Amino acid sequence: MPIPIVNSIASWFLKKRFHQIELFLKYPNEVQNELLFSLLKIAKDTEVGKQYDFSSIKTYQEFNERVPIVNYETMQPLIERSRAGESNIFWPRPIKWFAKSSGTTNAKSKFIPVSTESLEDCHYAASKDLLCMYLNNNENSQLFTGKSLRLGGSKELYKENGTVFGDLSAILIDNMPFWAEYSSTPSSRVSLMSEWETKMQAIVDETIHENVTSLAGVPSWMLVLLNNVLETTGEKSLFEVWPNLEVYFHGGVSFNPYIDQYRAILPKKQFKYYEIYNASEGFFAIQDQNYSGDLLLMLDYGIFYEFIPMDNYGTQTQKAVPLSEVELNKNYAIVITTNAGLWRYKVGDTVRFVSLNPHRIKVSGRTKHHINAFGEELIIENAEDALKKVCKRTQAEIVDYTAAPIFMNGKEKGAHEWIIEFKRPPENMLYFEELFDNALKALNSDYEAKRYNNITLNKPKIHCGRTNLFYDWLKENNKLGGQHKVPRLSNTRDYIDQLLHLNTTN
Repeated sequence: MPIPIVNSIASWFLKKRFHQIELFLKYPNEVQNELLFSLLKIAKDTEVGKQYDFSSIKTYQEFNERVPIVNYETMQPLIERSRAGESNIFWPRPIKWFAKSSGTTNAKSKFIPVSTESLEDCHYAASKDLLCMYLNNNENSQLFTGKSLRLGGSKELYKENGTVFGDLSAILIDNMPFWAEYSSTPSSRVSLMSEWETKMQAIVDETIHENVTSLAGVPSWMLVLLNNVLETTGEKSLFEVWPNLEVYFHGGVSFNPYIDQYRAILPKKQFKYYEIYNASEGFFAIQDQNYSGDLLLMLDYGIFYEFIPMDNYGTQTQKAVPLSEVELNKNYAIVITTNAGLWRYKVGDTVRFVSLNPHRIKVSGRTKHHINAFGEELIIENAEDALKKVCKRTQAEIVDYTAAPIFMNGKEKGAHEWIIEFKRPPENMLYFEELFDNALKALNSDYEAKRYNNITLNKPKIHCGRTNLFYDWLKENNKLGGQHKVPRLSNTRDYIDQLLHLNTTN
């Protein structure tokens, strides 16, 4: 079949879905309410369903009052039983796949259940909807005359007790429908390679001769790959390698630090960037307009949404509200109930609504301070535990510290930059740095993956802060006393740049 005909058929098929999308755009609260009671009915005879008597829940208010809000640590014992092969714990159908993602306070890695329903009706449905949105906005698109260059995770899939775990991207590629395999590059064999240096070059070698019309992947990893493409081909612009390239679908980390570097190697003004908001727990939102950073919340993927206002998050008065009660420009922590058996589960992300008709959001951060400039998801507990271990080893004592990313610049890799004020500094700072880097790797599998062979992250850069540095910074900013403190981890360089300047001036 000629490729232009394939393009036309695919466009027609995907545009048909737009009529279903219009249903939840018009009736968002009804669609969400119906979804909740469908999930409760399906899971009423599971262990969790019987514990909270799902069959007798008739209103959202009853659901809100009866079923507790949980985090990963709360669910972990049930998930571990499911991974060991038990069924009908939190979802009636066997869970075969578990997406391994960044760790929590008590675990190096999380294992998020991925049911057949969530795979088909959420993750794959979202991939099709992303194309649907794009084609609806760009009727002259020639997306399907070529292939999508996809860049997934680096880990292989591992089988255990009849279940399988690995990166979500590896699970998706391994179960990919034929139509996606046909329209994607590199091959699944290369996509699932585990050794990153070998994999990167294999992707370059396999894709530079293809007609690539779109890119899909996390910005930090994709930038490394695209620079390798230019280095291998000797070209200055990616359009000289792939003249029909028209869009980059991205998500996972903030795109703001990378946009200028992408524009340098993709210099056409009409080139488009489409953002997505997905996680191991589900696919939540899609950019539905050209040249917009707002994301449409997708309401019919088997995910029921609730939102905790951040002004009372973690307090005794904390209360989740349904979609019908959210307000504009207010920060909320997301709580989800899903078709993979997550019941009132805190994702850890915060969003704010920029539109209520339809419901569009912006991802505003995390419920905890963190660094996630490169997909490493370094949380405060990782930093505290690593520093505690290393200080014990080196007999060092810390007064205060903060950290921020060093963003990628051209071909220069990213890194984390730390400024630490010591009460008693280590005798050998280079040894301290090495121990600290290794401790972070041991505590956080995503950081470990980004640091592997310096593929994305170089080793941490640590500065010794002078005596009273943090006190002086707080005083300068009128923040002495009370609960004021320098954020330990930040995704911007605002605090660390001020502190580095202050460290050399007073």
